Amino acid sequence: MFRLFKKSTRNTPAVPYDPTTQKPILRCSICTGEQVAGFRDLQTGKFTDIMLIRNEKDLQTFKEQYGVTDITKEF
Repeated sequence: MFRLFKKSTRNTPAVPYDPTTQKPILRCSICTGEQVAGFRDLQTGKFTDIMLIRNEKDLQTFKEQYGVTDITKEF
């Protein structure tokens, strides 16, 4: 069958992660329970969202892609 779009098998991170200037954060909504994984810049405080976390598998994928072992939750 002919495909219009190539299936993405992305194992390399789309956004570079520098552990010296960024901290991995899991932003959690109190109202809806939505969780977004990303990085907070330690100097400016700016949050860069990377991916929506729907289940434990998504969280493991995020950790493996960026080599993160521990991640803090922020509400």
